[in-house]
Amino acid sequence: MKNSFFLFAFLLINAIGFAQETEVKFDENLAKSLNADEYGMKKYVFCLLKSGTNKTASKEETKKLFEGHMANINKLAKEGKLAVAGPFMKNDRNYRGIYIFNVETVDEAKALVATDPAIKANLLEAELTPWYSSAALQETVKIHEKIAKTKM
Repeated sequence: MKNSFFLFAFLLINAIGFAQETEVKFDENLAKSLNADEYGMKKYVFCLLKSGTNKTASKEETKKLFEGHMANINKLAKEGKLAVAGPFMKNDRNYRGIYIFNVETVDEAKALVATDPAIKANLLEAELTPWYSSAALQETVKIHEKIAKTKM
């Protein structure tokens, strides 16, 4: 019985300690800088990239267009217009990658998609839809720069 009491006390003290560590610490300045709403969320536009209709581009032309595609991704990320981008692994649905644009409207995202050479050449096709997610997502690019040993 005495051992049970000490075990219970030990578990209770640990539970209280863990509960205190997970206490939410609202940072109003950070929330404002990220345009977060009261839930810490904001509007984005999700873009699904699929294989386009251009099946006749040469390997050389395709390589050059995808170099421009990557340069455009880096440019948009540096401008703060692109929160996340990345390719899908091989799949049978013709899904190639995603963009999550740090803009509020599909029209704004359409203008950004129009700057992508691979999309202009119809190597890729973009589907856009409004999306609501954590405002912290915008910080991904800054964090990624700190963990990427080799740049793409």
